[in-house]
Amino acid sequence: MNGSRGGLDSAQHPVQTRRMTTKRVLLIVSGGIAAYKSLELVRLLRKDGIAVRAVMTESAKEFVTPLSLGVLTEDHVYGNMFDLKEEREIGHIQLSREADLIVVSPATANIIAKMAGGIADDLATTILLATDKPVLAVPAMNVRMWEHVATRRNIAQLERDGIHIMDPDSGPMACGEYGEGRLPEPPAIAEKTKQLLANPNPADILAGQPDFAADMPLAGKHVLVTAGPTHEPIDPVRYIANRSSGKQGFAIAAAAAKAGARVTLVAGPVNLDTPPGVTRVDVLTAREMLAAVQGTLPADAAIMVAAVADWRAASEAGQKIKKDGSGAPAPLPLAENPDILATIAKSEKRPPLLIGFAAETENVVDHARAKLTRKGCDMIVANDVSGDVMGGSHNCVHLVTEAHTESWENLPKDEVANRLVERITARLE
Repeated sequence: MNGSRGGLDSAQHPVQTRRMTTKRVLLIVSGGIAAYKSLELVRLLRKDGIAVRAVMTESAKEFVTPLSLGVLTEDHVYGNMFDLKEEREIGHIQLSREADLIVVSPATANIIAKMAGGIADDLATTILLATDKPVLAVPAMNVRMWEHVATRRNIAQLERDGIHIMDPDSGPMACGEYGEGRLPEPPAIAEKTKQLLANPNPADILAGQPDFAADMPLAGKHVLVTAGPTHEPIDPVRYIANRSSGKQGFAIAAAAAKAGARVTLVAGPVNLDTPPGVTRVDVLTAREMLAAVQGTLPADAAIMVAAVADWRAASEAGQKIKKDGSGAPAPLPLAENPDILATIAKSEKRPPLLIGFAAETENVVDHARAKLTRKGCDMIVANDVSGDVMGGSHNCVHLVTEAHTESWENLPKDEVANRLVERITARLE
């Protein structure tokens, strides 16, 4: 490149180098300790004949110098949104359009949040908002930040927006903790980058989602499903919960995805695999679940299958609560959890079709009909859980609406899910 742009000898690196390269990557480096791995990533991509141009956030410059990246990319490194010279010569719009693929690595919790919210307050985020090219985000952050409900919600939003997301690695971190959140190694990022570059139409379908064929009954619809229990902490070793396995909710999410819907599954703590084509957001408590659900809306239909704990400890003890041997009742004042179904029913973003579940042990239909009115939803799926339904493979349910009650025979939970999705499709039509 010429000296005015890259500060490099144009005789050594002629302008024609970029034009002759088949594929072009714009690498956005944000400010995390893993930023140093961007140097190796550039080296690997260049080795495979891929041209790389780099953009750095201000915080990224605390970990890697623009000079280091510039030497490896053989190009100018961009970072200043208000540099008149940079804007005149290339500009953020041109940067956002020239590349075949934009790679954000490392993608910190901060830049992920900005991407999910459509914030454009520096050159990197402005490019991301202005681009019409596919984007790969490679998260890297502390394990607690990665597991936080806000980050899970932001990741789910990016996936719905069509952003490709690499799963972070697990292992020891610079902060001394251990867990998921480490930046994948550069060879893995390079391989994923090459896969996306090789895709003839990498921006056509949301990552991981089914192809929305026109003849699929829920094509183009967004379906929200909640599933599993919630765990409400009492102290560091105890919590309030129930025996919900999450199987019925996961089966419904899978059936909706097979029907062509874009599905977001907000799941409590369960040991189940994510169904194909489903975006999953993991939560622990009822309040986290409510926040995740609100962050997922709007949706065309919401099926609230989760068995949310009605109560939580009024205050979580910082240390394990000990018995004192007196035989007195445990000092455990309770507080009501938010009513997620009723809250969403009153929300401005209430889905056109809102379905609740009622797990009852007696007077199943009567309790379900009362709940239908009390919660303000369109349909209640009621089941008798006095036996081994929770954790089992079958379910016997009653579909309760204002107009009528439809009782189904004892069926595998997958079949219950398929029938319910048929009813949902008919209602949405």
